[in-house]
Amino acid sequence: MEAFIVIAAIVGVVVGLAVMFFVTKTREKSSANEASNMRQKAETEAKALVENAKKQADTYRKEAEIEAKDQALRYKQQIEEESKDRLHEVRAAENRLTQREESLDRRSESLDSREKQLSNLQGQIDARMEEVSATQAQVDEKLVAVAGMSAQEAKVELLDSIRDEVTHESAAIIRESEERTKAEADKRARMILSLAIQRVAADHSSENTVSTIHIPNDDLKGRIIGREGRNIRSFEQLTGTNLIIDDTPECVTISCFDPVRREIGRVTMENLISDGRIHPARIEEMYEKAVKYVEDRVQKAGEQAAFDTGIHDLHPEVVKTLGRLLYRTSYGQNVLNHSLEVAYLAGVMASELGLDPVPAKRAGLLHDLGKAVDHEVDGSHAVIGADLAKRFGESEEIVHAIEAHHEDVDPNSVLDMLIQAADAVSAARPGARKETLDAYIKRLEKMEEIANGHKGVERTFAIQAGREVRVMVKPDVVDDAESVVLAHDIAKQIENEMQYPGQVKVVVVRESRAVDYAK
Repeated sequence: MEAFIVIAAIVGVVVGLAVMFFVTKTREKSSANEASNMRQKAETEAKALVENAKKQADTYRKEAEIEAKDQALRYKQQIEEESKDRLHEVRAAENRLTQREESLDRRSESLDSREKQLSNLQGQIDARMEEVSATQAQVDEKLVAVAGMSAQEAKVELLDSIRDEVTHESAAIIRESEERTKAEADKRARMILSLAIQRVAADHSSENTVSTIHIPNDDLKGRIIGREGRNIRSFEQLTGTNLIIDDTPECVTISCFDPVRREIGRVTMENLISDGRIHPARIEEMYEKAVKYVEDRVQKAGEQAAFDTGIHDLHPEVVKTLGRLLYRTSYGQNVLNHSLEVAYLAGVMASELGLDPVPAKRAGLLHDLGKAVDHEVDGSHAVIGADLAKRFGESEEIVHAIEAHHEDVDPNSVLDMLIQAADAVSAARPGARKETLDAYIKRLEKMEEIANGHKGVERTFAIQAGREVRVMVKPDVVDDAESVVLAHDIAKQIENEMQYPGQVKVVVVRESRAVDYAK
């Protein structure tokens, strides 16, 4: 049974394989037939596409040939039209050239005829000139016979006469212009000065440097002097001042040429009196505090002055020296306030004249810089101030304005004249400076008296508020060499016999004048 089953399975497998083989063969035949049919169909379609492409290519080629022929025809027509236009232009140009040639021929003929006419006229003119020359010679002979001079001499005399007449007329015109200009300039100057003074509106109070110190009672004087004068010696040695204790009740006096040292001494003494303890160690301590206090005030005063005038690039040493003017007075006028006034006045006047006000303000602020140290350095405060300004980098324009504001050198610019005018206005305004009239007059009279006492002096004038003595000498008595000696002698005598602030300039003038008038 089992063998039968096995045989049956084998037979089934064989039959299955046979059926599968048959089916496979059948499918292969059908696929081959289908592929053959598809290949035939594709070949047919390809042939059709090729035929269509050839037909379209022939069509396109024919259309392109037709279009090319049309384009060539259009180009040909365009070229023919342009050739015709060019031909017309060439013919027109030829016509114009022909016309110009004809016109030039006509002008040439006309010029030839004119040239002939000019030749004839030139001949006539030459003949006339010969006649005029002969006539002129006859006239010259007659003029020489009548006037008694040649033609050249007559010409020279005529020119001289004309020259003299023109010179007189020009002098009259110049004189009239100068008078008119001076009048207008004076009017303009007065207006500018009045406007500047009105705009500044400075305070009219004057001040003096304090040198007298009040003390509570006279018993304090003994404590100030100290045992065997040690306190007063220590005070004078530290401060560099002279302490004067006299019979004046309840006050002591500090004397010193240096205003800053005097102020330091004043502050030191006031602090000692307030403290009540007076001995060398305490004096030294108070002195150091006073030095610091005064130096701070000097620095702040200089910085404030620069700020008020709008000048912010000053050298630190210039600012410090400027602040020292806070303690300097001139005839009761505070020099720092005076410098600020001059700066404001110069700035206003410069603006009115259409100039830059900044240099004017700068020169006005620094013009009295030398007064801060004129007790330490010999020379005029203007020259000292100019040297200081130059040393600390100020421009040549500013330096010269400082040096020229009292005419130590000749002014050479508008700025120099502005500073001179502003300085004079500030010093001369009512209440600016004070000095008793009697003392002032006596001082000037004394100066003139000293100068008049010398041999050969004709007249003497004390000017510049007693800062300058101008001595006029007789030129036939005093020669140039003696005038130098005379100036030195007068200056020495004034220095020895008089008390005066600042410096006195002695100018000896020796001159000979020849005067005539043209009427």
